[in-house]
Amino acid sequence: MSDDDRDHRLSAAVTSSTIDVPQDLAVALLGAADVNLRTLEAQLPADIHVRGNRITLSGASADIAASERVVAELVRVVTTGTTLTPDLVRQALSILSAAESETPAEVLTLDILSRRGKTIRPKTLNQKRYVDAIDANTIVFGLGPAGTGKTYLAMAKAVQALQSKQVSRIILTRPAVEAGERLGFLPGTLHQKIDPYLRPLYDALHDMMDPEAIPKLMEAGVIEVAPLAYMRGRTLNDAFIILDEAQNTTGEQMKMFLTRLGFGAKIVVTGDTSQVDLPGGAQSGLRAAARILDGIDDIHFANLTSADVVRHRLVADIVDAYGRAEETGARGGNRAARRAESGGGHRR
Repeated sequence: MSDDDRDHRLSAAVTSSTIDVPQDLAVALLGAADVNLRTLEAQLPADIHVRGNRITLSGASADIAASERVVAELVRVVTTGTTLTPDLVRQALSILSAAESETPAEVLTLDILSRRGKTIRPKTLNQKRYVDAIDANTIVFGLGPAGTGKTYLAMAKAVQALQSKQVSRIILTRPAVEAGERLGFLPGTLHQKIDPYLRPLYDALHDMMDPEAIPKLMEAGVIEVAPLAYMRGRTLNDAFIILDEAQNTTGEQMKMFLTRLGFGAKIVVTGDTSQVDLPGGAQSGLRAAARILDGIDDIHFANLTSADVVRHRLVADIVDAYGRAEETGARGGNRAARRAESGGGHRR
């Protein structure tokens, strides 16, 4: 085949397609100063050109078809009033590339909670499935690295359940592992000593509720934030209960906590099994629970990965790098044990 014939065939394979976006949606789709358009230019398999509200795609037929689907899904997203950002554009492309049954519009427009113009919703396919699992099951374990939204989304579901009167109270708890070792050295009352270990739960709560209302709800017992040890001997009825940082429970503590479940209650357990701080190399109760409870009806294990990290993009890279290091044994095992071996001190 001559070079001219080859060039002719290649040029024949390149086609184009135009999409007319409704005028009132064009700006929302392309973003302020075309930030979303620049992301699409970098990510789409077809070339994209925009004039006014008309989008032209050019390239191979398969690339154009894939790009048309992306644009159509993003138009569906902005039609719901959702503010499109470059991150959401990338998430939409990731969802479509996974070839799952859910569409980007179904994932990215699932509102959980709205307050003062801010809406909390899942941003990845795994996050949506995690949220759906909380609706469908009595006990859900959210497992994954930092930044995947496992605690934040659980908190949003708890507030939603309280506001819709599905439960009459919210109970938030986490083990105070290092506090338990050093309480005597810290100033203040017991509550003041433990407060720093519960502060992330307070912070999330303030994002989702009127800050002035929270002290009143806590005083009335509608919201309780307490160390895990305070759960012993109780039966928790008609409550949405979240156990955070569950990788730092022992097997006995995890069993104690899960058996507090009462009628009309829901439990969400969150944690990262790669971030265990238990002293002396003790086995994590979260790891044990994942092994012991797997397969029990109405208990669901939701696994989030670095692909679900919604913090700075470097967080996902950091999570992956440490994961690879642990797999090769460079940083494996219990973090507290590693510190003891190296003579390391207190984590800040």
